[in-house]
Amino acid sequence: MIKRTKVASAINLAIVASITSGAFVTSSAFAAEEKAKVERIEVTGSRIQRQDMETASPVTVIDAAAIKAEGFTSVDQMLQVQTSMAGAAVGSSTNNGADGVAQVDLRGMGSQRTLVLLNGRRMVNSGSGADSAVDLNSIPVAMIARVEILKDGASAVYGSDAIAGVVNIITKKDFEGFQLDFNGSGTDKGDGESGDVSALYGFNTEGGNYTFGAAYADRRGVIQSDRSWTKPGSSSFVPNGAFLGTELDENGDPVFDKKGNKVQEMKTLQGQEWGAMENGYDFTKDSWYQTPSKRYSLFANMTQELGNDIVFSGDVVYTKRKSDQQLAPQPADIMLNVCGGVSGLPCITLDDAMINGGIEADETGRVNYRRRTNDVGPRVYEQDTDTYRVSGDLAGTLDIHTGMNWDVSYTYGKNKASTSVANSINATKMQQSVYANSDAWFNGQSLTQDIIDDISYFEQANGGNEQHTVAGVLNGELFDLSAGAVGFAIGAEYRRESGYYNPDPVVVAGDSTASQQQPTDGSYDVISFYQEVSVPFSEKLTGEFALRFDDYSTFGKATTWKIGLTYVATDDLMLRTVAATGFRAPSVSELYGGNTGSFDYLDDPWKQEQDPQIEVNYVSDDQLKPEESESYTAGLVYSPSYIDGMSVTLDYWRFKVKDAIAREDVQAGMKSCFAGDTVACDKFGIKYDENDTSIPKPGMLDGLTSKLKNVGSQDTSGIDFNLAYNFEALGLDWKINNDTTYLLNFEQDGEDYTSSIDGNFGAYAKIRNNFSIQAGQGDWSVMYFNRYISSMDDTYTDYDVDDNPFAAVRTADSILYHNISGTYHINDMTTVSLGVKNFTDEKPVTVSNGSDGGTVPEVYDTIGRTIYGGVTVKF
Repeated sequence: MIKRTKVASAINLAIVASITSGAFVTSSAFAAEEKAKVERIEVTGSRIQRQDMETASPVTVIDAAAIKAEGFTSVDQMLQVQTSMAGAAVGSSTNNGADGVAQVDLRGMGSQRTLVLLNGRRMVNSGSGADSAVDLNSIPVAMIARVEILKDGASAVYGSDAIAGVVNIITKKDFEGFQLDFNGSGTDKGDGESGDVSALYGFNTEGGNYTFGAAYADRRGVIQSDRSWTKPGSSSFVPNGAFLGTELDENGDPVFDKKGNKVQEMKTLQGQEWGAMENGYDFTKDSWYQTPSKRYSLFANMTQELGNDIVFSGDVVYTKRKSDQQLAPQPADIMLNVCGGVSGLPCITLDDAMINGGIEADETGRVNYRRRTNDVGPRVYEQDTDTYRVSGDLAGTLDIHTGMNWDVSYTYGKNKASTSVANSINATKMQQSVYANSDAWFNGQSLTQDIIDDISYFEQANGGNEQHTVAGVLNGELFDLSAGAVGFAIGAEYRRESGYYNPDPVVVAGDSTASQQQPTDGSYDVISFYQEVSVPFSEKLTGEFALRFDDYSTFGKATTWKIGLTYVATDDLMLRTVAATGFRAPSVSELYGGNTGSFDYLDDPWKQEQDPQIEVNYVSDDQLKPEESESYTAGLVYSPSYIDGMSVTLDYWRFKVKDAIAREDVQAGMKSCFAGDTVACDKFGIKYDENDTSIPKPGMLDGLTSKLKNVGSQDTSGIDFNLAYNFEALGLDWKINNDTTYLLNFEQDGEDYTSSIDGNFGAYAKIRNNFSIQAGQGDWSVMYFNRYISSMDDTYTDYDVDDNPFAAVRTADSILYHNISGTYHINDMTTVSLGVKNFTDEKPVTVSNGSDGGTVPEVYDTIGRTIYGGVTVKF
């Protein structure tokens, strides 16, 4: 008989609590049932099939009931509220630059460093093309039985990308009957409506089960300016157009700064005079807080015994996503030749009003003209993506020793996407139009339809990803020791990854007002061998050892290992620890990506740029090497015998990454160049005055370049704590859960981001806490849960009395979100649920350098109080 210790009971309790209450509980896994014969199963984080699920690695388990209880309609929403998440993973609240994808960012180490599995096998990367991470939108919530989050480095088991951990999504299997689910939500402001409907049908056969499902989800948008807390945006790209000119004093003379340089600002048309721009353009009226999307999904699972102890299983999932984002009309930024300054070229004439307003040609004989093309209309981004994934598996047993299990599988994944941008502007045609129709552009009136049709175009692009994986594994028991059998797993795997992205020809040619971009196309393959061994050194001490060898067609070979120990100190207390190495192979886009322009939020020390977003040319490198990592966890599982139904887990963790694939820090390069480092100036493509690099030059930042190199690093550590307590009182069944992550340190590329927030890199709060309490009896239950994010440092650029920039810090306040929900089983067929998220309608925290709307929407709730509900009908 397998003995169930108090610790094993605690682990089981924690898992059950997380599933039934909707709280998210850290645990090592399910305990063994108290019977002599128990089916061997595979646990996330190990290939060894075992009777119990007690391992050295911490795992969080989230059940379908927990997902429904909090009203999550997508996988990314559910994952991003976990305390183990940090940074700012893109999702439904990302309006600019994400192309509608949704990702997970475990420990804030980057979505590319968290491996996503579906039923224990890799999911194909997906998005707009040549993507480096999985789009979680491709996995419908309706098919999920549970989600297991392995918060440990797992490259020795799964290979590349598992540096920060693993998210394993387990689908519904062995379902019998027919079930319909209807869910809907909306804000109390009358917008942001979301709804989904799904159907699930399953039946058993002799020795098998077949489960089929379909789902549809529709999410509506929320405009930023529709929220009272949104501060109006300000941009120097205004609808009537503006020139960069010299600031004039009350006498009409140029204003100089303390270094003797002319102070420049944007000059706009006011009546018939050109003057200083008082108020910038408010772009929040055209931008989303919650982006619209529609998803259509079909999925199936099957298991069938074929005889002779052979079982065939498989799963299929297909998802079509149609998503939208919207931004303010295209900001057009062009340089125009001034007549008299450059001979033989098209030019414009500066009239007296312009000259008297402080507009003059620069040393190259040109002026900078900017215009917000409102006449054309807002930029509407659309994506139409299709993601397929098919996996088949043959498994059986061999009559060797006590019996060994073999498994051979093939998995195919494909993603293809068509993307478009309506109302894009052809900068080349716009420049030609300005030369040919100067009066129409500078008279302060709307553009004619002929001009609009001439300069605008419908931007189109396409891309995709493809993955083939063939794998085989043999596992079982090698021999017996006095404390038990030595388990093992040995396997091999072949995987091929490819991706491509084809931008619109206008963008490739560099004629668009958007950044120029070159096509991406490439592939690689990898052959892997791995082995694991589980050794019971004594009845109390068990060791877990893993070793993996990978051979890539790109950079060559990589070897990783893992050592884990569990020690049952008493019936109440288990200690656990894991040390491991890991790696991440460079992706297709990092190796073969075409040069791409990106408008990054940067501080200009020379104060030449009128907007915080400055164009930077991103360059890839086909000679990149893999990232390497070390991880360490140590913790305990404690279930006090004097408090029945309680369990506590406590884990310390640390992850270190070296040779990280990162872009060279443009901001740091600009500061170094400004301070006199000419090597930094040349490295980042900054044009500078050879006598004094702090002297501004026209167009000095036009050629900013950021290359991908193995120059980055990460070092992060923290403590995870969980308390689960199930008890009976006052005639009710109670469940209490508290999940806390305390961040000790997060450093990246030598910068300390601990307890800080920024629109570029997201948030690294010291404390994240999820708490829930549930009470119920019979057919009903109610739950209150809250989510806490501690205050953080908000760093921004200020200027001293000599106009020199320096880093200033303000505090981004802590925030506590309150949610309530209830469930009632009307009868055996029908269950209804109702809930409110952000019950007190907390406003998002203001962030100086926020990514959108003056905050970071990926971190804070920007749509406000949301009411949701659902009905489940089973037949």
